Amino acid sequence: MPGTPAAGPQGASSSVRVDSWAWAVRLFKTRSAASDACKAGHLKVNGERAKPATPVRVGDEVRAFAGGTEHIYIARRLIVKRVGAAIAADCFEDRTPPPPPRTETPATVTRERGAGRPTKRERRLLDQLRGR
Repeated sequence: MPGTPAAGPQGASSSVRVDSWAWAVRLFKTRSAASDACKAGHLKVNGERAKPATPVRVGDEVRAFAGGTEHIYIARRLIVKRVGAAIAADCFEDRTPPPPPRTETPATVTRERGAGRPTKRERRLLDQLRGR
C-alpha cells in the first residue's frame, strides 16, 4: 500500500534507512541526531560511509562512532518505529570489543602549603615517583 512505512515493528521489508534504524534501536536520541551522524561520517554500513538514506538489511554491520569509541552492531531485525529498550536490544547484536584495561596512574604528589620549592634531591624523588 503506498504511503506505508518501509518496515513495521515486525520488519516486513527487506531494507530500512540507516538513520531511521539507528534511531529506532536507540543508538541515537533523535532521528535528526542519527542523520547528522551520517552526514558527519560517524555511521558506516558494511565498512562504507553511510548517507542517511543508505539501506540497512538483516545481517549488515553498522559501525557508529560515538563518545570517542567505535561501536559495532549487526542488524538482526529491521524496525522503523522507536520501541522500548528491551525490544530494541533484540534488533541488533553488539560486537563492540571490550575497552582496554585502564592503566594505573601514579598518585598525584602534593606538597604541603608553604613548603617552598623542592630541592634538587626532592625533585628527583618526585620525578622518580611519577615515573619520569
